[in-house]
Amino acid sequence: MNIDAHRGLQVSVGFASETGRRPDNQDFVGALLPSSSGKPFLAALADGVGGHKGGREAAELTVRSFLDDYSGLPETLGPRRAASRVLEAVNSWIHAQGRLDPLLRHMSCAFSGVVVSRRLCHVLHVGDSRVYRLSEGRLERLTEDHVAGPGDYAHVLRRAIGFEDTLRLDYRAVGLRQHDRFMLCSDGVHGRLDDRRLLQLLGERLPPEEAAHALVEAALAAGGQDNATALVVDILAVPPADRAEIAGLVATLPIGALPKSGDIIDGFQLGDVLSDGRYSRLFHARQSQQTGEQALELVVKFPRPNVAAENSYKLAFAREAWVAARVRSPFVGEVVELAPARQTRLYTVMPYYDGGTLEQRLKRSPRVGLKEGVDIAGKVSRGLVALHRAGVVHRDIKPENIVLTRGGARLIDLGVALVPGLDDFPASDVPGTPSYMAPELFQGKPGDELSDLYALGATLYRMFAGAWPYGEIEPFTRPRFGKLTPLAKHRPDLPSWLDDILARAVAVDPAHRFGDVIEFAHELENGAAWAGPAAPAKMSFYERDPLLFWKIACVVLAVALAAALAWR
Repeated sequence: MNIDAHRGLQVSVGFASETGRRPDNQDFVGALLPSSSGKPFLAALADGVGGHKGGREAAELTVRSFLDDYSGLPETLGPRRAASRVLEAVNSWIHAQGRLDPLLRHMSCAFSGVVVSRRLCHVLHVGDSRVYRLSEGRLERLTEDHVAGPGDYAHVLRRAIGFEDTLRLDYRAVGLRQHDRFMLCSDGVHGRLDDRRLLQLLGERLPPEEAAHALVEAALAAGGQDNATALVVDILAVPPADRAEIAGLVATLPIGALPKSGDIIDGFQLGDVLSDGRYSRLFHARQSQQTGEQALELVVKFPRPNVAAENSYKLAFAREAWVAARVRSPFVGEVVELAPARQTRLYTVMPYYDGGTLEQRLKRSPRVGLKEGVDIAGKVSRGLVALHRAGVVHRDIKPENIVLTRGGARLIDLGVALVPGLDDFPASDVPGTPSYMAPELFQGKPGDELSDLYALGATLYRMFAGAWPYGEIEPFTRPRFGKLTPLAKHRPDLPSWLDDILARAVAVDPAHRFGDVIEFAHELENGAAWAGPAAPAKMSFYERDPLLFWKIACVVLAVALAAALAWR
């Protein structure tokens, strides 16, 4: 097993090859790990055409040339053109040798290779070897066999390296996700193992070399007579997406009319509407799995047409995609990355978190208590710290953008985030929420870590108090930040130290706030150790036991009524 890294890309690779019952092994396989000089990861497998002379020589020459010569070509060619140039040269030489040298007559081979560069896997293929991808429990074949037909013709090739003087090569690019697994194999493996069996073996997640041996052994055990070869590649880490790459992709997507429940968009079955706001509509959605597993639960967000400038919408979706690729935190919402060719219109796909938002929690009884509230605040603070470390300012923290999950809480909706290197919105299109916006934002400032701290403080104040620290601020008004209403006025049962911490977080002057969110979270989580809780206010008999109160009240009223009737 080999592991290396290049620009954040980390892979693990292993392979196995057995002769089977053939007199010799005409398969050849190899890989080239990424290097510090900027070259991508390469892997290739070739299967010499049986019955022809020189099959092994053709397979070895093709794989070695692909691995050695690709690295010498300029990066400006791009993976498809560079790989095609190498393989076309090899094809011409093998085709010529097969015609001129009697010892190598009709030498040829099937070939499958991958170039893993940045966040894409480029697949090159000709013949009947195959490339598969296992991603999130789904097995997908990335190549098509170039054979004469089914049944007895399944082993008769129509295309291969060396068949013709001009090479007809298939090409495909797929997006990479962390923990994706790729498998290259000869027909000695896939000819004996169907997709269900391949999924089972690859899904066991043995280390790549062990997985490759298990595949080969299973193919031979299933009665395989042919050479059997498998190469397995695990994607351990994917480099963060390039800003220009994401912005360029999003810019090409159109904004369509809002879909309805029941519609199918790019394979996503839209269910109930989860939110229908001013700027977007969110659907609960499912994506069916071809492996027969339970369908994935997702959330798909579509922009509402003709509300903001189209360029502003595209900026928002580019931000969410960039942040999701850059920031990995259990306290920040994720965005599901789609293959570049799949998405036909502008939308965002996110995992479905079954827990509801903090805003929904505030509408239920009982009120959020100290322990629950501090736990939520700590997790949201950690998510915000992860964003700030990546240079991202959220700019729209509020209860609606905090999802409560079984594992705690996540910050979501990063469409208006301030992201380094991406153009900012026109002032008229930034959809901030006035009641949570720091005073300096109303003066035209773009926002920073301290304005996020203010929004977090205002959110937590409302979580505990059910009100805003300076009162609710209506849109399109010029607010006046007067005297802060103490938290104790709304919640005398909460400790005074909590009141002091939230008051400092929402100070009108940024200089009077905490230095950063880390300091705020530290004070909040350790407040109980420095000061005891305030004495709880004495509760009335009705608050302590409302059911008993009404029982006694009914008895008293019944006695009074009976006495009044008797007196009359």
